[in-house]
Amino acid sequence: MKKILATGAAAILATTVLAAAPAEAASAVQIYRVYYNSPGSDTGSNTSLNGEWVQLFNTSTTSRQMKGFKLHDKTGYTYTFGALTLGGRKSVYVHTGKGANTSTHRYWGRSAYVWNNTGDTAYLRYASGTLADSCSWGNSGSYKYC
Repeated sequence: MKKILATGAAAILATTVLAAAPAEAASAVQIYRVYYNSPGSDTGSNTSLNGEWVQLFNTSTTSRQMKGFKLHDKTGYTYTFGALTLGGRKSVYVHTGKGANTSTHRYWGRSAYVWNNTGDTAYLRYASGTLADSCSWGNSGSYKYC
């Protein structure tokens, strides 16, 4: 009798575990690296501003449409993607300064730095506003692999 009860309890436990909600799937497009402290002195020049960037990587083999995705910091400075198809297993870099957008490099067009050298968080959101990924760092170093 004990064996039957134990088996029954195990079956109930297994059913409960299997019926639990699945973990939220990771986004195919993720923050791969943030270069938050551009090389050299922070002069505010466009070259220095573009030395500050975020690399996004499509972990899937399928292309992803990025239109409407948003990249922002804790303060709320936000870059919104226009039309861009990010190929499978490909990267796109979002630079803080000005430049000509390509399929692999996007430019925020700002004249001031976004990412804090003393610690910050980069957030990537779907067009719907749902969080796709985030990456935080502290006050040491110049870049962070996420």
